[in-house]
Amino acid sequence: MSSLRKGLNAGLKTTWTLSKVIFPITLIVTILQFTPVLTWIINFVEPLMGLLGLSGEAAIPLVLGNALNLYAGIAGILSLELTVKEVFILAVMLSFSHNLFIETGVALRVGVKLWVILAVRFGLAIFSALIIRFVWQGGGEIAKYGFFSEQTQNPTGWGEIVLLGFEKASLGILQLAIIVIPLMIIVQYLRDLKYLEKVSNALAPFTKVIGVQPNTSMTLVAGLIIGLAYGAGIMIQAVEEDGVSKKDATLAFIFLVACHAVIEDTLIFVPLGIPILPLLIIRVVTAFVLTIIVAHLWKRADLKAHKGVTQL
Repeated sequence: MSSLRKGLNAGLKTTWTLSKVIFPITLIVTILQFTPVLTWIINFVEPLMGLLGLSGEAAIPLVLGNALNLYAGIAGILSLELTVKEVFILAVMLSFSHNLFIETGVALRVGVKLWVILAVRFGLAIFSALIIRFVWQGGGEIAKYGFFSEQTQNPTGWGEIVLLGFEKASLGILQLAIIVIPLMIIVQYLRDLKYLEKVSNALAPFTKVIGVQPNTSMTLVAGLIIGLAYGAGIMIQAVEEDGVSKKDATLAFIFLVACHAVIEDTLIFVPLGIPILPLLIIRVVTAFVLTIIVAHLWKRADLKAHKGVTQL
């Protein structure tokens, strides 16, 4: 009962912490969809689309995906006539950079610096688009989309728009609670039964490769399976209770930015008719390479700083 109570309390605490980010942002962005604001943003970024090998209207799914989530981005793609190459570029970009406001909010609560989050997410998205544009010479045919169910809501009047915003925000919190609370209870049982130590030991070679301590392993596993925002809940608890350093939390977050929710965020692109295995490989390889490089540079900087202090 002690494990259940502590896990439940941790789940409720994490849900409350994340809901303070998710609810207002979801509400605001939903309302903005029915104002000229998103159109202004699209017009602003449209000239950049050509540099990435995309048509100007491809700004729509990018804005929707970053402002809302992958589902909104894919809905935007399905509304356009794009080539297979354009759809693949958009899929890779959105896999690195989506749900930006909410996931940035929870990352900031973990202690990751804002410039790190934005540089990694936008940097990976833009760099990957440029590589695909110049390396892949195929994909010029028009994409044929598979079956994709979508429910559209067309509210009339500001009252219905605000109500829709509250509905989406409340649904987001409910979904968060359904996932996070049972997860925290399971984690608490694993912690009390000392299974987390065994998991950490089993994953020690993996964590060592990317330059973080074994106590970060549960954060990585959670993020890989259930996503960045939900994995951040465990990350918050780990930073507070398991002694995960801010350095390890930042490195883990960099890894998860490139590769998180690998099952859902990969399968979700199936209806777009693009090759999803290359998409998954790109994400996994990028996560390892980027995190290893950052960890190496961080270690060198720490050694140089320590050497400078010693010489003084």
